[in-house]
Amino acid sequence: MAPLVHAAQATGIATLALDSPGNRNALSADLVAELRTALATAAADPAVRAVVLTHTGNTFCAGADLKSPCDPADFLALLREIAELPKPVVARVTGHVRAGGLGLLGVCDIAAAGPRSSYAFTETHLGLAPAVISMPLLPRLDPRAAARYFLTAEAFDAAEAVRIGLLTLHGEDVDVALESVLAGLRKASPQGLAATKALTSAAVREALTRDGARLTELSAGLFASDEAREGITARFERREPAWSL
Repeated sequence: MAPLVHAAQATGIATLALDSPGNRNALSADLVAELRTALATAAADPAVRAVVLTHTGNTFCAGADLKSPCDPADFLALLREIAELPKPVVARVTGHVRAGGLGLLGVCDIAAAGPRSSYAFTETHLGLAPAVISMPLLPRLDPRAAARYFLTAEAFDAAEAVRIGLLTLHGEDVDVALESVLAGLRKASPQGLAATKALTSAAVREALTRDGARLTELSAGLFASDEAREGITARFERREPAWSL
């Protein structure tokens, strides 16, 4: 099987590209496993100063692979590994981000996007909740905005994502927008980056440790529920679920 995550390195930056466009880079067991391996490799490489997480196709990550979802415990482990990585992880987004993909985006230390990106927490429309992903997101998002978008599943654009704290910056050309960010990371010392990331990610790491088991259990229970089965079936059949008014 072709790799689902491609790694490249240039001048201190390891770029990890999600490459499963057939399912919009959804969080399958295989993709999560490959991404965890690639992150561990980057963490162990002294030549790597920072990691850029990006994607192929028009979707950064569509969330859980509804046909073959990864174990919530494995997704939690991935989020913890990004938060605890002693090197900054920078998200580079040029497409859509949905549901669990927003947790992946939110746990990154810096996130940048282009003008055609869009965002939506779609869980409530499937009979689910943004349970596991709430841990890296709630410490960073504007509380009122989080309540609105978590509950309603409305889509929003990059400018709104910056306003509410989901993104760090956006621009017409995401690579131009990231030039000064990556230049600053290249000039920083490895020790300085590791110690500073530990400070800035402390609230996220605390939430993942404190609430991880409880919210993973909640997520698994919701996925197994009758309402979720109806919501997911309706999504595949391109119809409204039974509860929709």
